Amino acid sequence: MHLTLRRLLAELDRATELSALQDAIVALRAHYEISHMVYHWVSADGEQYGCGTYPASWVQHYLSNDYLRIDPVIIGCFHRFHPVDWKALDWSGKAAIMLRAEAVAAGVGNQGYSIPIRGPSGQFALFSLTNTAGDADWAIFTEKNRRDLIMCAHAFNQKAIELEVKRLPEPLKPLLGREIDVLTYLAMGYSRGQVAQTLNISEHTLRAYVEGARFKLGASNTMHAVARAVAEGLIVLGGAARNARGGWPGKSEAAE
Repeated sequence: MHLTLRRLLAELDRATELSALQDAIVALRAHYEISHMVYHWVSADGEQYGCGTYPASWVQHYLSNDYLRIDPVIIGCFHRFHPVDWKALDWSGKAAIMLRAEAVAAGVGNQGYSIPIRGPSGQFALFSLTNTAGDADWAIFTEKNRRDLIMCAHAFNQKAIELEVKRLPEPLKPLLGREIDVLTYLAMGYSRGQVAQTLNISEHTLRAYVEGARFKLGASNTMHAVARAVAEGLIVLGGAARNARGGWPGKSEAAE
């Protein structure tokens, strides 16, 4: 490991405040001489924390347009466990194409690489880096630094968990059978329309089940509800649905 990287990780390990993670990620970005680096986590009960070097104007634009809901990086990495080059994700949709063009225009970069991390009690985090570079140069960079970047990702995640303000979530309210069905299908990557068709219900009824599950799980959005349901063992990915008809429909795009 490069001496500078070793020193940066040692300083991160000694951090006693979450604000120190921002200083560490700025220094780490400079060490790798890339455009941007970001760490973002979501706990099972919806609590979020992030640090990074994206322009504040882009962060605000992203949040105000609720791009979290359609971002191929978030959607794609949520179902993965290994580092992902953004070129391997599905950017074919109209919304995704627009998002990517706006990100490049904002200076985020035309290349990206994310490391998904799963922690205790349903925590999901992403450690991402971006740059403006050609495909060949980017492939060389990510392959050369892959092991160290994974180490950095887990170092940030461990420190964030260590410094998180501890609090117990409210006891979960029991979910209806149909609420479990809906979350299971969404967790498997089906669109809302597909879920409604499979369960033979209207999309209006589906929305009611989703909102009911979110409220009972104390989740701020559907993704948080799915994450907490998985963490609590209410749904099991890869298993059969409760639906008595059995079987899964053909998969397509990730759920909204």
